[in-house]
Amino acid sequence: MTHMPVRDDHGLTDRFAPVSLQALNAKAAMLERLDNKYVLQAPVLAAAATELAGLFDVLEIDGRRSFTYETCYFDDAERRSYLDHHQGRRQRMKVRVRRYVEAALCYVEVKLKDKRGITVKKRMPYDPALFGTLNDDALRHIEQAHQTLYGRPFQRPLEPVLTMQYRRITLVARDGGERMTIDSGIRFSGLQPGGSDRQRSTDDGVCIVETKSAFGRGLADAVLRRHGQHPTNACSKYCVGMSLTGTVPRFNRFRPALRKLGVLPASTQPMLETAHGL
Repeated sequence: MTHMPVRDDHGLTDRFAPVSLQALNAKAAMLERLDNKYVLQAPVLAAAATELAGLFDVLEIDGRRSFTYETCYFDDAERRSYLDHHQGRRQRMKVRVRRYVEAALCYVEVKLKDKRGITVKKRMPYDPALFGTLNDDALRHIEQAHQTLYGRPFQRPLEPVLTMQYRRITLVARDGGERMTIDSGIRFSGLQPGGSDRQRSTDDGVCIVETKSAFGRGLADAVLRRHGQHPTNACSKYCVGMSLTGTVPRFNRFRPALRKLGVLPASTQPMLETAHGL
């Protein structure tokens, strides 16, 4: 069956050839990789896309090239996962449940950093109806992932602390071994004590781009450098969301990324406006 194209990426991927999900995973599953994150304005990304289209294909499913991701992150009461990132600890991890809306798929995912700085992702298929919760199977998966990589038990009670939704475009190198993701329209909801939510979002004209390759120096990184772009340090969407929604009191490590995204936590806005008025 031929599907009519469904385009909601403002023409960004028009020059790219399509690739199926099966072919993408065969070329570059990238469950172990080095990541670089960039904060790009839409005009810069559009200019780079012209060059990237000669090297990468774009994931297309049923005519779609842009997909909705919903993610719920979990942390303990002391927010140790967040604080480990804030303090730049070499061994750190994130736990999330991610739902791929159009595909009706869901996974429990554990992202860990090994001693080489390589990201290791362990994922387990999950019932989409359980989004926002962790059942016994999920907890065993988390414990096993932590024990296997770090050689010690995890044993930390987890609770949902942040949800987010965004649109993602996924590119894969035509020769394999490398992926690039483009996330836009990012909306965060911080899960506050007592059940209240605090919501923030990024501007539609800015994207978080992530390159994923074996050595962190892939084709996409080279293209972005030629367009004057360099990785943005400390640009985890989880940590950005926790900072923006006021869920954590400290976020100095993430200020450069927040400024590039054009957003700051609400408590800093009056100071920012005063500075702009001087």
